[in-house]
Amino acid sequence: MTALARFSRFVGNSFALWVLAFAALGFLFPDTFRQLTPWIVTLLGIIMFGMGLTISGRDFAEVLRRPYQVGVGVAAQFVIMPLLAVVLTLLIPMSPEVAAGVILVGCCPGGTSSNVMTFMAKGDTALSVACTSVTTLMAPVVTPFLVLMLASEYLPVDAWAMFQSILKVVLLPLALGFAAQRLLPALVRAAVPMLPLVSVTGIVLIVAAVVGASKGAIIQSGAMIFAVVALHNVLGYLIGYLAARLAGVNLAGRKAVAIEVGMQNSGLAAALATAYFSPVTAVPAAIFSVWHNISGAVFASWLARRT
Repeated sequence: MTALARFSRFVGNSFALWVLAFAALGFLFPDTFRQLTPWIVTLLGIIMFGMGLTISGRDFAEVLRRPYQVGVGVAAQFVIMPLLAVVLTLLIPMSPEVAAGVILVGCCPGGTSSNVMTFMAKGDTALSVACTSVTTLMAPVVTPFLVLMLASEYLPVDAWAMFQSILKVVLLPLALGFAAQRLLPALVRAAVPMLPLVSVTGIVLIVAAVVGASKGAIIQSGAMIFAVVALHNVLGYLIGYLAARLAGVNLAGRKAVAIEVGMQNSGLAAALATAYFSPVTAVPAAIFSVWHNISGAVFASWLARRT
């Protein structure tokens, strides 16, 4: 078990490399990995269950202890990234499917990778975890609403069905994971070291499935999509940092908010895009999964030197 835990930790620490490797495998062997497309929602549910195993009452106590800072992070998350997505789709020519995918990524909650990157940046990790938890809990209502408002001009949006899906794929697994902590604490403590391996496996399979199913679209416009995704992510970091600074948040908190804003739950975006739009719409989410883990590590290293 100790060896497996060490391997799990290694996989978690080298997350970006595994995502990149499986994205390449999905591109090289599309027929193999596109068969995983029907399992994307299930894989995301497993990832969210793992997140539920690690959420504690302290994370929500942090919201009550520092409501202003958490409010700044949550507001920045659901304002900056959706609006940036809209601006990018207006400025850069792209197909309706890709535009809807970019907006969908922008409307999703923060990703759990942001907590790790905030720790690496010597930022306020407790604030990051609180913001991720709150935006994830708000996602069933906020994400479908924002997608309906901002992406319906590109593709038809069934906000009610999307709301139901997020409840099933995000909140239900989270609740089950949280309940397992209370009912089976010893088993959960033994399982927690394995969670990085489970989460990384889920994400890389989702990315490989999306890439495999969308190989043609990636060949045709992959460079443009990558440029849009990179701009979206990097501008999210910078504007998130400036917004936190203008709001009077301290340096450690600014680091947390910046990373929280820039790093999205791209797995959720890929699952929703595959379920309600098309594999092409999921491409921005797949590329985001690869890119934001690389850029996040670089940005966190830079922020760590700011004291």
